[in-house]
Amino acid sequence: MKRRNAARQRQMPNLASIDLNLLIVLEALLEYRNVTRAAHHVGRSQPATSRALARLRGLFDDDLLVRASTGLTPTPLGDRLAEMLPAALDSISEIVTSRSASPERRWKATIMLPDHQALLLLPRLCERGIHLDIATDRLLSDAASRLEQGEIDLAIGQIDAAPPGYMRRSLYTDRFACLVRHEHPAVTRGWTRENFASLPHVAISSNFNGGFGLIYDSLARLSLPDQDPMLVSDVLTAALVISTTDMVLIVPQLVAARLAAMLPLTVVDPPVQLPTYEIGLIWHERCHHDPGNSWLRREIAAALSPQNKTVETNRGPTAEYFVTSQ
Repeated sequence: MKRRNAARQRQMPNLASIDLNLLIVLEALLEYRNVTRAAHHVGRSQPATSRALARLRGLFDDDLLVRASTGLTPTPLGDRLAEMLPAALDSISEIVTSRSASPERRWKATIMLPDHQALLLLPRLCERGIHLDIATDRLLSDAASRLEQGEIDLAIGQIDAAPPGYMRRSLYTDRFACLVRHEHPAVTRGWTRENFASLPHVAISSNFNGGFGLIYDSLARLSLPDQDPMLVSDVLTAALVISTTDMVLIVPQLVAARLAAMLPLTVVDPPVQLPTYEIGLIWHERCHHDPGNSWLRREIAAALSPQNKTVETNRGPTAEYFVTSQ
């Protein structure tokens, strides 16, 4: 194996010493088989094109094109190069211009976000004609390393700060709301602090040991009366439980409205003071200038905050976000 690798290295040309513009001239010469017409096509003078052909002959150790009764005619190597060059030059052009290429609206990306945020985001992205791979997860304990390694492209959740090397953009701020079943007795007889405190709660199981920040709501964090709620794994299960019981669920107001549109639930304001709820978008600095990632961040911001007129551009952000550098 080592011998084959060594032999291959000896056969590899020194690409640093090759002027790739010569290949563009060669493609034109092989296409037009006329120095004057090829020179006009590539924007060179006829003498400069003739000198380029001489350099190409030395590079390939072959005449490439020789004179015939009808003009220039390619050698066998010239014929082979005429077949190979268009695809090769197209590949080089794609490499050079990929930085400014516009991504497709069916761009493939993987986003980590909690299921209740997926309820809001996915329908809106689909309405915009965007289709993605979505990884729903209650926690962000491993999102930092997965973003850094490129396993996921973005993370969305209740993330207060980003560690060094990551960037964060605020998507929107919401308030909390209570969800109860239709005609809940605590609501019909008067939605008071006392009635609210007497109700059993449903909560989504969470883990505060994640190293990247909290992504999901927690009953303990809100300091609510019921410190021993029923814990379930996801928001839809919780919504189904309260739709047939006298329990109460606290979620962001936008999520509550979405669930109430699907199930026999009523949205009511909590009769106690609760903190606001801010959703952030996190990405690694390795993807900050990537056109596809930047485009997707703008699409997500527009989907979740359509009233926000500021957008992020490739020349620099105009929407709110902060950078933490190493």
